[in-house]
Amino acid sequence: MLIIAVLLSLSVLVGKAGSRFGMPTLLLFLGVGMIAGSDGFGLQFDSAEAAQFIGMISLSVILFSGGVDTNFKDIRPILGPGIVLATVGVFLTTLITGGFIYYMFHWLAPEFAFGWIESMLLAAIMSSTDSASVFSILNSSRTGLRQNLKPTLELESGSNDPMAYLLVIILISIIEDGSGISSPSLWGHSALLLVMQLLLGAVGGVVIGFISVKVINRLRVDNEFLYPVMMIACVFFAFSLTELAGGNSYLAVYIAGLVVGNCKLSLKRTITTFFGGFTWLVQIIMFLSLGLLVNPHELLNLHVIIPGVLLGIFMIVMARPIAVFISLLPFKCFTFKARLYISWVGLRGAVPIIFATYALMSPDVEHARFMFNMVFFITIMSLLIQGTTVNHMAGWLGLKEPIKEKQFNVDLPDEITAAMNEMEVSAGLLRDGDTLKDITLPPDTLVIMVKRDGRYLVPTGNTRLYLSDKLLLISEEEKHLHTLLSNQDIPYDT
Repeated sequence: MLIIAVLLSLSVLVGKAGSRFGMPTLLLFLGVGMIAGSDGFGLQFDSAEAAQFIGMISLSVILFSGGVDTNFKDIRPILGPGIVLATVGVFLTTLITGGFIYYMFHWLAPEFAFGWIESMLLAAIMSSTDSASVFSILNSSRTGLRQNLKPTLELESGSNDPMAYLLVIILISIIEDGSGISSPSLWGHSALLLVMQLLLGAVGGVVIGFISVKVINRLRVDNEFLYPVMMIACVFFAFSLTELAGGNSYLAVYIAGLVVGNCKLSLKRTITTFFGGFTWLVQIIMFLSLGLLVNPHELLNLHVIIPGVLLGIFMIVMARPIAVFISLLPFKCFTFKARLYISWVGLRGAVPIIFATYALMSPDVEHARFMFNMVFFITIMSLLIQGTTVNHMAGWLGLKEPIKEKQFNVDLPDEITAAMNEMEVSAGLLRDGDTLKDITLPPDTLVIMVKRDGRYLVPTGNTRLYLSDKLLLISEEEKHLHTLLSNQDIPYDT
């Protein structure tokens, strides 16, 4: 317990310090695990099975929480591009990277030369962007992104793990049964498995998502903190039942989260607040365990460093951009700069490392430990290069969008149909007078609180308003608030 307390505390403190310098917090958690491991303070953890199980549980929670936090209205306009990136983009990344791996190792390190299947396996392991890393970095940013880039990247990272997972499982099964890539039944079986996994995963996520909403809304318990516990059970039901039915469990939990997050839910604020902290906890545990699993001295070998640097650079500047630009060819909703930015935010993280444990656990995958070390090295490289420049790249490409932070930490329960929003007092609002009763508000709209110089005031009609005061408004009709807020230069992030 003392060791766990030290590791968790150190992770939080290091993460807080690193965020001030633009370092990805999750990379620092990974570093804490590496320092505490066998090459550092000597903690022994070498179970790929345990790391895989921890990763499976953690990814379930992370993907579900990411789905809950995603507004379907935001992703509806970019549903097509997001799905194509999550499927075709992953497949193209695997093909392009696999070809490079095959020829690079035959030329650079013949002793580790992979066949075509092994090359494609290593590429498939690294083909998906990491949802934990993308969600963490984008949500920690205090700026918005133009052209619906934030929901696009979150949708892609939350839904592309299933495609990569399927490719990994299919390629490992080919290696284990020795059928070879030329087997006539290979392509038909693989295509059928792909369709069934995605179809059952999507259906399972929708069905269990709606059942979860019904269960939570009909649950009648005195203690409100039991509601998040029931929701955790629903997450694990979504994962396990879909897996048992032959569907893709990672897709199921993400879609279940989307359904839950976009339905009316009892005690939604309590549930989402709990999952916010719980998600960070499982992320820390997952990255710590993966950091403990690796032996840092193996990463400092030239056989890993040289091909790792070449492969990492190739994936960043060639494989990912080519896959993104080809995938987005049918869609005209993104500019060239937006496509460049999507290409850049191809962050690798915990997911590729977890997928690498599947190869590590298979006795038939040759050089599996070397594959694991390569994946770990490229993950660190991706987080260092791309993770630290995600926000800077948005600024360089002119894609940042200013968003004011919420001033009032107040939310209405779903049972209340009224709308709430915030606005800042401007000169135009005070043109008819400077007291609350003098300003013109839409019908059925009230100002219920004023924030001024860090103080919160409950206003009356005679309350004098000043420029830069923050107002909290409530209205029976959301359209009334949109009419009023449309006169503001910068909207609040609501």
